[in-house]
Amino acid sequence: MSCSIREERAGDQAAIHAVTQRAFEGHPHSDGGEADVIDRLRADGDLLLSLVAVDGEEIIGQVTHSAARLSNREVGWMVVGPISVEPARQGASIGRALLEAGEVAMRERGASGITVLGDPALYAKFGYVQHTPLKIDGDLGEYLQVKSFGGPIPAATLTYAPAFG
Repeated sequence: MSCSIREERAGDQAAIHAVTQRAFEGHPHSDGGEADVIDRLRADGDLLLSLVAVDGEEIIGQVTHSAARLSNREVGWMVVGPISVEPARQGASIGRALLEAGEVAMRERGASGITVLGDPALYAKFGYVQHTPLKIDGDLGEYLQVKSFGGPIPAATLTYAPAFG
């Protein structure tokens, strides 16, 4: 992997939007709206952390973090995603680097843990587990995975920021 990871800066938005669109284009589980979700999170003030992978000055990947909203009102749980990597650069551990850098940043900020909706086989490699007391309503519930930073995983229902629709 020949890139570095940094926080999003002013002026990065168009490149983030474009790389996210390209990364999800034609993906079987994509509705094509992932880039718009990031834009809405940013506009609503719900984008807690946006990290980009850069090769020189070119943005080649991005990961988004927002707050999970729990039915028991517990705070400190995060949602990771969308996460995107330029299609030509996928498979080069850039996504891994983004995910791990985001986890470090969230731990430093005192987060309790991170949740993700995605492929269980993929996210299990990063320590995420399925079928925890933390749930989401709907058909995607089986794809919710959680990584605690040490404390118990709450028995609650998670909802996402309004930007997710």
